[in-house]
Amino acid sequence: MSTTQHTSTKLPLILSEEQQMIKESARDFLHAKAPVAALRQLRDKQDSQGFDSELWREMVEMGWPALAVPEAYGGLGFGYTGLGQVLEETGRTLTASPLVSTVLLAATAIQTGGSVSQKSSLLPAIVSGELLMALAIDETKHHNPAKTTLSAQQDGDTFVLNGRKTFVLDGHMANQLIVVARTSGTAGDRGGLSLFLVDASSKGLSIERVMMTDSRNAANITFDQVSVPADNLLGDLDQGGELLEKTLDIARIGLSAELLGTVLEAFDRTVNYLKERQQFGVPIGSFQALQHRAAQMFCEIELCKSVVLKGLHAIDTDDPTLPALASLCKAKLAQVAQLVSNEAVQMYGGIGMTDDEDIGFFLKRARVAQHTLGAYPFHLDRLASLSGY
Repeated sequence: MSTTQHTSTKLPLILSEEQQMIKESARDFLHAKAPVAALRQLRDKQDSQGFDSELWREMVEMGWPALAVPEAYGGLGFGYTGLGQVLEETGRTLTASPLVSTVLLAATAIQTGGSVSQKSSLLPAIVSGELLMALAIDETKHHNPAKTTLSAQQDGDTFVLNGRKTFVLDGHMANQLIVVARTSGTAGDRGGLSLFLVDASSKGLSIERVMMTDSRNAANITFDQVSVPADNLLGDLDQGGELLEKTLDIARIGLSAELLGTVLEAFDRTVNYLKERQQFGVPIGSFQALQHRAAQMFCEIELCKSVVLKGLHAIDTDDPTLPALASLCKAKLAQVAQLVSNEAVQMYGGIGMTDDEDIGFFLKRARVAQHTLGAYPFHLDRLASLSGY
């Protein structure tokens, strides 16, 4: 009996010159065009779309949706490490855009499991900004794809979908959905899942927008006898679980990169505040107790930087340990985001709890992102299972 050993490419935990340039250009652009004030404005006017269309057009022109898409389908083929640098910078400014829902989730699913025809028709449209998509996964308040009950029954050359999806990221503004459905087995089974492309205007489909705590978009979507062509199956029938898990692992690392940006910006703002705010005639940053707390945050953030970059490299090198690294990334970033956002608001004091200060936006975004695609307990449990416990 022979065995095949997979050897992954080892990359140093540093950015290449090109990746650093992408990071810097994204930082300059977002600080100029999409500061936290832009998110505040979207929230205050209760924008029906939930993001700035002109800003998204400029992001498309900069090539961000194309970064991780292969050149054969109109992309740049630059990899997820490059996209991760952009996501980190969007985390710093809390930028609301279709980058996570359309690019990180939907485009990844299409690349991972789509047919040549599906890739050829959908990926160029995503790259050009013409197509907005959303991935409909969960059906309860907690992330657990295996608990899918939304059914897809085959009827000749079509499938009929019935059920409900909750908290679909950007679901209300998507032109097309990728829907996780159960085609065999029962809720809790990891097998028996299939993914379908569903037009958002399909008969029997109703979409209810949900305003999240962080002022981002989500939707609850109901499927009542929604008929989709068999050709809209993404990947193989009953084998969608593997496709979905790889897609989610890539997205978990990408979302961790965004969380890293949020954590870094919250920490930087807090340190600056400690230097400026005075009590008893001296900056409060001179108090040893606060210095110790800031030092703990700094050390934890440094660990997060390495974990995220290792995860991004794992995607681009097809590392077989990707599932474990994805859960490690998401668990660690969720843990540190909790620590830093709590400490930030506490160190700001009473004003940190008011809407006058932007620091509260970072806490709210951290809380939602912590739970998106699996919270800390989910990924600790998954990491243990992957390790044989």
